[in-house]
Amino acid sequence: MATIRRRGPHQWHAQVRRLGWPSQTKTFDTKAEAEAWASMIESEMNRGVWLDRSEAETTTLYALLDRYETEVMPALKGVVREKSVLGLWRDTPLSKRTVATIRSGDIAQQRDTWLAAGLAPATVLRRLARLSHLFNTARKEWGMESLSNPVELVRKPTPNNARTRRVVAPPSNGRRCDRQMDELARISASSESRVLPVILTLAVETAMRRGEIAALLWENIDLGRRVAHLPETKNGNSRDVPLSTVAVDVLASLLPKGVGKRRKTSIVPPELRGLVFAMHADGITQAFERALERARTKYLQECAEHNQPPDPAFLRDLRFHDLRHEATSRLAARFQLHELAKITGHRDTRMLLRYYHPDAADLAKRLD
Repeated sequence: MATIRRRGPHQWHAQVRRLGWPSQTKTFDTKAEAEAWASMIESEMNRGVWLDRSEAETTTLYALLDRYETEVMPALKGVVREKSVLGLWRDTPLSKRTVATIRSGDIAQQRDTWLAAGLAPATVLRRLARLSHLFNTARKEWGMESLSNPVELVRKPTPNNARTRRVVAPPSNGRRCDRQMDELARISASSESRVLPVILTLAVETAMRRGEIAALLWENIDLGRRVAHLPETKNGNSRDVPLSTVAVDVLASLLPKGVGKRRKTSIVPPELRGLVFAMHADGITQAFERALERARTKYLQECAEHNQPPDPAFLRDLRFHDLRHEATSRLAARFQLHELAKITGHRDTRMLLRYYHPDAADLAKRLD
């Protein structure tokens, strides 16, 4: 039975007690609000559909983000990047509100704010996905059954960041500032890191992801069989990556002096264990971007010396992940689709086709 009584000069206290249900109490500014709330709780208990709202009504989004970071994040991949996403949600005005008061309209407003600020749709989509997982976790595992997921009702931005960028080769006529190397060779030559050129070569020879290269272990490499084993990949499966002769050579160049010979007789000594590259995934990107900038600067200087106009697209808008596109397109000329999927690790051929960007001129030659 509901009990409504005055608490102080400006508040009303409502209490609902039902046999078999926990006692519920709440304070309101008016008697009408208290009566309406008590009536709703009684009705839900009578119908057996009542859910405890107390925790969701007292927990702020900020507090829930902290709990999510502590209990859920350690088991996720890409922890560093995902933690930064939680930090971005903490910086929003929504973080100060209790999670029970957050509605889909609030999420949509934040979505529009980010899009208006120039963020890519895919970036906003990842942030919404992380918040959606947080609400689902709180509802399913943390006892907040009454909590709805406001992200589910929000219209999601459509990613439009599909890329077709490939490594640009030097022109056949030798002009354009006499650039005689492709973009990748110029970036490698401009690198201050000894291992970055090896990483770049490995990327275009194997189609491995940046994180897969960074996590590559010596004990998982068999240069004799020309295979690199990846025990854990982005999609959660392990896979074996075939190594080309060029890939074997660059890996063998990292071996201690006097260990076997290159190519067919190269071996990895049993005592050599651990990471092949002492560089974090983010460090690879940073080193790549610095080398790209130096290569572009040197290219512009050469153009000025030869009094020729620079190619505006050369060494511009190239990302490390584009090397996976480049590698997939090169490998597609030598392997069937199902074989290519085994090499690149794609489980969905539709996603694989997004990475395959053949040159139309090369396809035309096959028509002869």
